[in-house]
Amino acid sequence: MLKYREGLSNRPQYDVTERPWKIKLNANECNMNLPPLVEERVMSRLSRVAFHRYPNEEYDDLAEQIARNFSMEKENVLLGSGSSEIIEKLFYCFGGSETSRIVYPRPSFSMYGIYANAADAEGIPVDLEEDYTLDAELFVRTVHESKANLAVICNPNNPTGTGIPLKDVEYIAQHIDCAFLVDEAYMEFYGQSAMGLLKKYPHLILARTFSKAYALASCRVGYMLAGKEIVSMVNRAYMPYHLNVLSLTVADTVFQMRDEYVPRIQMMVAERKRMAEEVKKIPGFTVYPSETNFLLLKHAKAKELNESFLSRGIGVRSFGEAPRLENCLRISMGLREENDAWLKVIQLFAEGRD
Repeated sequence: MLKYREGLSNRPQYDVTERPWKIKLNANECNMNLPPLVEERVMSRLSRVAFHRYPNEEYDDLAEQIARNFSMEKENVLLGSGSSEIIEKLFYCFGGSETSRIVYPRPSFSMYGIYANAADAEGIPVDLEEDYTLDAELFVRTVHESKANLAVICNPNNPTGTGIPLKDVEYIAQHIDCAFLVDEAYMEFYGQSAMGLLKKYPHLILARTFSKAYALASCRVGYMLAGKEIVSMVNRAYMPYHLNVLSLTVADTVFQMRDEYVPRIQMMVAERKRMAEEVKKIPGFTVYPSETNFLLLKHAKAKELNESFLSRGIGVRSFGEAPRLENCLRISMGLREENDAWLKVIQLFAEGRD
């Protein structure tokens, strides 16, 4: 009889099952591929890759470039397979026992609870307010009462889209002494980063990704910024050569040419604002404020609306009866014509002409 690790069969799985969507708006990806100039440079560099060699200087090249951009040193940077892997490793490093506790908001990134379970730590969610804002005082109080090893916030928050004001982020950093991770996966759409607080609060950690604003979801590259001791300790949780040369080369090129993405980011933000105003005109819908590349909508018949999207080959994220997300749909911003298409579905649904 096979003896698996205790509790493994009860661990929830993150569903990544896909179908051939006509319009795919369910994963907060960028619906545009690389900008032409970036693609040209990427393909040129990939043509010179030594496929027969293990990763060597490519990791250091990207880490050094990121460090220079933020006026830091290479030893302050850790790279991972998307910010998700970095978060998983942080949970691992600060978990490990029945007394290890990790505090995070709810609703937020659904993997936080799964990572806590995988790290043999107790995940302690702090419910957001009814409007999905974070009560910073309640969050701090929960961290202290639980004697947490790690506190985590997602800013802006996924899946609500809510931005947490920088003053609240600093309030938390000031009033807790455990490790404090700010997951900034959507920061390029928001602009209010905690980057300026890193040197002031040595227990502060930032995680970012290339998957969203920079259209590299397929490459799985992210980075962490923190004090050298934290980076050194978390790095011990990684295996050798954990990032491949192809992803590192592409990410290095994209970071060099990130200014090419500014018009695209501005366009996605403009589309998010446009679509929020359009949906607000439709009776029965609640549109939550967003600082990301997606919108969270609420409707009493969200399940039926999702079926209407499915019948047309439009993929959006339905939360069903998930706690605090009942009757909610999350819709990533696509191209203008894609956004017009899903808006038309909503309008027809509201008019009973579905």
